[in-house]
Amino acid sequence: MSDKFFFKGRQDARQHHTAYGGFQTNASQKSGSKKHPLKLVVTSEARQQEVEALVAEAQLHADITLDTREGAVESVAELTAMLNKGGTITQTKTPSRNDPCSCGSGLKFKKCCG
Repeated sequence: MSDKFFFKGRQDARQHHTAYGGFQTNASQKSGSKKHPLKLVVTSEARQQEVEALVAEAQLHADITLDTREGAVESVAELTAMLNKGGTITQTKTPSRNDPCSCGSGLKFKKCCG
């Protein structure tokens, strides 16, 4: 028998994108919905009522647990991230040279304001 090396094809160095959980493949999962509520932890009943009011105002859903143990840490980072999320920014399309001018003169943009 010969000592030849038989090439079985290219070994792919790239790992599959879901192999180690580094990439979220379920893009339809929306935090704060009924199916996937926010998980929040508060340390007092007064703070729980404040957080419930914020959640209701933002029209979100959350599971709020009360932790009154000594040294307990409040966890509302998911809620603050949802509340501080910016809205969608839309920009108006600038007219091209041969479009009618937006000032209402009836001329082409290149002859009027451009």
